[in-house]
Amino acid sequence: MTKQSLQNVLNGVDNIPQFLRNQQAGPNAYPGVPAEYSNWRDEQMAWQQTCVLFNQSYHMVDLLVEGPDAFAMLNSIGINSFKGFVPDRAKQFVPVSHDGFVIGDVILFYLAENTFNMVGRAPTIEWVEFHAATGGWDVRVARDERTAVRPDPQNRKSYRYQVQGPHAMKLMEKALGATPPDLKFFHMTTLKIGGRDVRALRHGMAGQPGFELFGPWEERDEVHAALVAAGADFGLKLVGGRTYSSNTLESGWIPSPLPAVYTGEGMRPYREWLPSSSYEGKASLGGSFYSDNIEDYYLTPWDLGYGPFVKFDHDFIGKEALEKKQAGPHRKKVTLALDSEDVIRVMSSQFQKGDRAKFFEFPSAVYTMHQFDRVLGAGGKDVGLSTWVGYSANEGRGLTLAMLDEEHAKPGTQVTLLWGEEDGGSSKPTVERHIQTEIRATVSPAPYSEVARDAYADSWRTRQFG
Repeated sequence: MTKQSLQNVLNGVDNIPQFLRNQQAGPNAYPGVPAEYSNWRDEQMAWQQTCVLFNQSYHMVDLLVEGPDAFAMLNSIGINSFKGFVPDRAKQFVPVSHDGFVIGDVILFYLAENTFNMVGRAPTIEWVEFHAATGGWDVRVARDERTAVRPDPQNRKSYRYQVQGPHAMKLMEKALGATPPDLKFFHMTTLKIGGRDVRALRHGMAGQPGFELFGPWEERDEVHAALVAAGADFGLKLVGGRTYSSNTLESGWIPSPLPAVYTGEGMRPYREWLPSSSYEGKASLGGSFYSDNIEDYYLTPWDLGYGPFVKFDHDFIGKEALEKKQAGPHRKKVTLALDSEDVIRVMSSQFQKGDRAKFFEFPSAVYTMHQFDRVLGAGGKDVGLSTWVGYSANEGRGLTLAMLDEEHAKPGTQVTLLWGEEDGGSSKPTVERHIQTEIRATVSPAPYSEVARDAYADSWRTRQFG
């Protein structure tokens, strides 16, 4: 029996947004680790006050890309320039559709000549797999699936840890028995930890100096134990799955652009290749923003703060469309600091019979794979979209990551977040019956945390309000 493609499914769908809104999937899961090792408040505060160990070995897809044409193929797909890109470097890799809308993003590791590893959510991985299979390139790809959808969840190819926080370098020095190498942001080297060779990427996910560490799966326990032992004197906290996804509220990365693949004749061959069981076939949509046109949910690189990545020094899919879009206008990525009294009002509605607001979960209040909430200006005018929402114990308030039109993106501007879905909510299991309500908010920079704004390397995260 021939497997159904995504295009087969969409052929029977009159309203794509409504179809995605009533998909049954909730927010992305973070399996393989406990929800909390201690409690999410302490785990959050540790990445700003002491140090944390993120175990990223389970929730992301890895794709090995190798062969004589690997460099050229990836260069033809991403908006990024590959000039000066050499082994032992990494970059955030962003492909767009033929119409110039973001498909997703991953971290691309340049491991060795003609050998790359991509790590992240499935949409970009699947787009690269499609081109490897159909583009006539001399490449080979090998997918290491995330734990949640693999038959052997305890048998991946690689482990992946991150050590982050103000004491991260002290921890690393003790684990290494030597001063950690002074690497530039997104440069790599090889270190010896727990008697094992470990590939190390200079990173800063929590807005502090740190490393991402990876190596063969069978060596994971020894390396993990060595890191935990080294962190005992420096207030190390292990971060659970419940806490992990809230880190982005402070770091300023929007992790959930809807893959811009559901429309466009240029994307049809991809939809016909992509199985109905793919990420895109199972993706769910939610939030207070409603449109019958799925393209209203698509995002440009500038919406996500990826404008500095767009380089027209090479040919790539979507180049012509982005050349037309580059003049703008563009929305700007910001943080919305939610009014605490309004958040408390939303929470207090749970302690009454009758009408209640949509439950605001801590620390992450995201309740679908792709959340889009309306942001309103004066007179109830739509001025942008919020895509990620939750609570930071470090900042002591609710935060969202949003994209606003330029007029309303200035820090200090007062706006309103429309919280909850229409007509009592969609049919997703994560959505209880509720009524919509407004939450006042103040526009703030992204990243929100002063530590993150000051400590990141000059990168897309720090180029929002220059």
